[in-house]
Amino acid sequence: MKVIKIEVLPIICPSKYKILKETVIFDKKYNMKIHSLTFGPFQENTYILENDQKECILIDPGCYDESDRTRLKDFIESNGLTPVKLINTHCHIDHIFGWNFVYETWGLKPYYTEKDQVLVDTASQHAQMYGLEMSALPEAAGYLPEQGTLDWGTEKLEILFCPGHAPGHVCFYHAPSKAVISGDVIFRLSIGRTDLPHCNHQDLIDSIKEKIYSLPGDVELFPGHGPKTTVDFEKQNNPFVMG
Repeated sequence: MKVIKIEVLPIICPSKYKILKETVIFDKKYNMKIHSLTFGPFQENTYILENDQKECILIDPGCYDESDRTRLKDFIESNGLTPVKLINTHCHIDHIFGWNFVYETWGLKPYYTEKDQVLVDTASQHAQMYGLEMSALPEAAGYLPEQGTLDWGTEKLEILFCPGHAPGHVCFYHAPSKAVISGDVIFRLSIGRTDLPHCNHQDLIDSIKEKIYSLPGDVELFPGHGPKTTVDFEKQNNPFVMG
């Protein structure tokens, strides 16, 4: 199976915070695309997975201000997409800023693991610590399992439970495209923070070694911040967790 990769150059966004970059993977056989938009003061990567029926899953919507929200809406509408589900790798504030907008615009409530409920319950306090605003959040549509699959049209995402950076952190693996939406577990040449409430450093290291590094080496990792990377590159070069 041949996978065609298309890299789109950064697009200047009117927001004062960032440059938006879209990354797309197109798989001829499975017709799945991964779109990424970078939002907010934390430079968080929001992912939009598109299937061959133009249905999309929104992952970790971090759109913080009006320009972020406009950009997300314009992107979805200009590509003729229909959002059908909202899911989260974890529930730190930079990954949930857009929940209210997604609910108000497309009627979607979030799915996340039950162990991350504590982060949702304290999100407003955490936002205040950074001088940011966080409105009352929509209730969960349901809790994700810590293992299993998430069916989406003809596609399936495997759920990988990877706690450490957050107590209920999960990653989403699309095996046919060899792609993982990896949240804040691992970054290019770095790993997620574990100095925040409810973090556990050893759990994070175990998650990387047991769940991420056990995947095929050419699997691409699409993190919550920064550029994408691969399993092999991190195993050979990541100074925090060598393979």
